[in-house]
Amino acid sequence: MQIKINLPPDLEQDLLQQAKTANVLLQTLILQALRQMIEIPSVSASQWPEAILSYESFPDFASFESYRDELLSPCEPELF
Repeated sequence: MQIKINLPPDLEQDLLQQAKTANVLLQTLILQALRQMIEIPSVSASQWPEAILSYESFPDFASFESYRDELLSPCEPELF
């Protein structure tokens, strides 16, 4: 199947530059992007962004878990 799309000049230049940097054809770069966009994540895949998953705190700060005992219990809603 062939699809023709009109790209804004700035997007075209960005794509061409990325293709050149990756040393791939523009068509290959666009196909990779489309496949990645429609890829269905597995059930076990995390919903947290990588920035959150890879977070490392500062050594001088206490870990969040050390405050767990000080947290208030959630309020139980009154049903009646």
